[in-house]
Amino acid sequence: MVDVLRVPFPVLQSSPSLSFKPRLCPLIPPSRRLHLKSNSLLFPLFCSSPSFFKLPLRCSSSSMPLQLSSLSQDSLLYSRAYWVTKTIIAWNVDVVEGSCYLYASKVAALSVTDNGIQGHDLEIKLEEDRSGLPPNVIEKFPHIRDYRAFKLPPVLDAKNLVKCQLAVAEFNSQGKCRNATGLQLPGVLDELFSYDGPLGAFYSAEAVSLCLWAPTAQAVYAHIYKDPVGGCPLEIIPLEETNGVWSTKGPKSWEGCYYMYEVSVYHPSTLHIEKCYANDPYARGLSADGKRTLFVNLHADDLKPEGWDELEDMKPDILSFSDISIYELHIRDFSANDDTVNADFRGGYMAFTLKDSAGVLHLKKLSKAGITHVHLLPTFQFAAVDDEKENWKYVDSKILEKLPSDSAEQQEKITAIQDDDAYNWGYNPVLWGVPKGSYSSDPNGPCRIVEFRKMIQALTHIGLRVVLDVVYNHLHANGPFDKDSVLDKIVPGYYLRRNTDGFIENSTCVNNTASEHYMVERLIIDDLLSWAINYKVDGFRFDLMGHIMKRTMVKAKDALCSLTKERDGVDGSRIYIYGEGWDFGEVAKNGRGINASQFNLCGTGIGSFNDRIRDAMLGGSPFGPPLQQGFVTGLLLEPNGHDHGTKDVEKAMLASAKDHIQVGLAANLRGFVLTDFEGKERKGSEVLCYGGTPVGYAFCPTETVNYVSAHDNETLFDIISLKTPVGISVEDRCRMNHFATSIIALTQGIPFFHAGDEMLRSKSLDRDSYNSGDWFNRLDFTYNSNNWGVGLPPKQKNENSWPLIQPRLADPSFKPQRSHILAAVENFTDVLCIRYSSPLFRLRTANAIQLPFVTLRTHHSETEDQRLLPPVSFSLFKNGSIKR
Repeated sequence: MVDVLRVPFPVLQSSPSLSFKPRLCPLIPPSRRLHLKSNSLLFPLFCSSPSFFKLPLRCSSSSMPLQLSSLSQDSLLYSRAYWVTKTIIAWNVDVVEGSCYLYASKVAALSVTDNGIQGHDLEIKLEEDRSGLPPNVIEKFPHIRDYRAFKLPPVLDAKNLVKCQLAVAEFNSQGKCRNATGLQLPGVLDELFSYDGPLGAFYSAEAVSLCLWAPTAQAVYAHIYKDPVGGCPLEIIPLEETNGVWSTKGPKSWEGCYYMYEVSVYHPSTLHIEKCYANDPYARGLSADGKRTLFVNLHADDLKPEGWDELEDMKPDILSFSDISIYELHIRDFSANDDTVNADFRGGYMAFTLKDSAGVLHLKKLSKAGITHVHLLPTFQFAAVDDEKENWKYVDSKILEKLPSDSAEQQEKITAIQDDDAYNWGYNPVLWGVPKGSYSSDPNGPCRIVEFRKMIQALTHIGLRVVLDVVYNHLHANGPFDKDSVLDKIVPGYYLRRNTDGFIENSTCVNNTASEHYMVERLIIDDLLSWAINYKVDGFRFDLMGHIMKRTMVKAKDALCSLTKERDGVDGSRIYIYGEGWDFGEVAKNGRGINASQFNLCGTGIGSFNDRIRDAMLGGSPFGPPLQQGFVTGLLLEPNGHDHGTKDVEKAMLASAKDHIQVGLAANLRGFVLTDFEGKERKGSEVLCYGGTPVGYAFCPTETVNYVSAHDNETLFDIISLKTPVGISVEDRCRMNHFATSIIALTQGIPFFHAGDEMLRSKSLDRDSYNSGDWFNRLDFTYNSNNWGVGLPPKQKNENSWPLIQPRLADPSFKPQRSHILAAVENFTDVLCIRYSSPLFRLRTANAIQLPFVTLRTHHSETEDQRLLPPVSFSLFKNGSIKR
């Protein structure tokens, strides 16, 4: 035993800097033990009050080693324990007669050796709480509901402890260490540091202020730069911390300059204190490729196009969300190949500002027919496309045009440069709150902001509202070193959802985010409000919305709806939100809390994509046999050689598809009553698919977004060309294309169309064109080509289907002519005109929808063939044309 405990810095509330100042305190008798040791030098006790000394404490020396068996240093790479509240750690271990301890090291010196856990400054014994985890913890972390609860001293200064490397270890009754692991901190961070104050950069007449939420950081500096790249900082400013928020104030001259944060923080992926350089998570401007954050005041008059402040008054009227119809469009697709657009504007924001380009004239035509909203694929700062145009690589299209229609050479040339060209869909988020630089004339400075606003303004002037595709479910990068990592540098281990081993979940594709954590949810909502207020956006489509919590979505909807024209310059009650309510991965079946899946969103007024009507019309699913047919693609009536089963099986499949479509025509309402193919009355929720999953799930019409194609998977014309018999005519395929878009156009709920559906758009049968370049994604608004037969689609995603694809691309009879494309456009706009000719196609309530279908069923005397068609559809089509 020793006479004193050596404490490196004050025992009472520690300073934010955690400076090491030796201080002595009296020895506490061994009978009152907390087990605090570290090679005779002790870490601060992290006490918030002198009452800490009433807790049991004991000293131990290196003569009492901790024995390990199969443990190794790799154990600390895992984070299998959860610090869920200030006083509770959850861990899935059975202690029985053993014991557990918490270890901390401010300098990240923890190591696991044969002699035990070394390098710690603090060791605290944990007591198991036999009552288990409290209900609020289980609600927040349902996936650990069966973990054991271990109690921490209530006076522990947790706010400083979270800045350290942390680990827990379990010992048996003989003192042998059986298990050790790191900790996941989001629970305790939310309890201690949830914050609703200002974040980001703020501007006054005299100064610029910075605020950064980084409760686990040990130090934060702002590096201020004059230029967007290169050069030394003008100054390096230390930020001061108050309850996890670091802030500073600088001169007005900072405006127009750039900055980066330097954050010293423990990172669980490296087990070290790292010095991370990151952009501001609340950045509103950037230099090219996000190298630095721009100090930019979005309220400055010189960033507003003429008439910007009055734009809300010019928005086209939307009396009800039931009046919405959506056209999904990629910014680069719109004009990259349009010779009627100035070369400097092609593929960017400014192409939308022209008065009479082929693309703008087409949008005007659609707007006049009834399309209300243009959904733009990701427009935020994403990775995989260089913002600097001079760095882009190209393939000469004249060379590609000379190659055979079924050649593999086109895709070889395109994929050779696909990571260095100008193209990507953009589902690689780096910073959510800044427009993408590659679409602007100048990626540095405020140009991207001004041009984005001009694009919104131009679309408004032709009668279209704008929806942004937002990707809050994942981030492109993680870790302390990746140039595109931001959030995981600021608060490592917090923003990204981790599995029970402590590794990042990747079910979305990569780096899943965790909206169940308070400050992640707050960042999402703040970002939405910024786009709505600062860019006057009219709607948001949520990518993989099912990976976001329902609570987050409802809060976001309420926050947007609360915006007023008088206070915020926009009418938030007209902002519509919808997304992909797929239920899979670690969030499936509410695995991480109640998620925003199709079924969970009922009653919220938030829309979700209806995959039931899509699959019934096309056949199978995007993940099933490529030749499986459906209602539109010839099931039973135009067999393509695929083995669907016997004729009776095919009839049953077709009849079932008819029921699914009928429910879809009625906005996929769960309570809609129909007479099914067996002559029985059923509710939409009682019609089943996908292994017993109900077809109907919506409470009101605007909770359903009906579609038959989108940017994902093959285009509508391509999937029809793949699934239909090789021997049918191109005219028949065109009629099927028109039939499919017409069903969607005449459904209750909200119809959604992929750009080019109305022009027989082809991607040469590419099933995933996210990185297939301009060549496979071309749109021709002059209607001269639909882009069919431009070579075999890229090998990586399509090679397995090349034997099916090649003979179709080689056959010239598959390719539509200009006359087919013109007829398709005319037919599409005609059907839209029908939709908007009567409010009966846009009913606002479930009750209003039920009555017309009851009346329709009562008054139609159907033949057996007609029963295979949904009500209303067979009366509208004959010989491929609409009967008015």
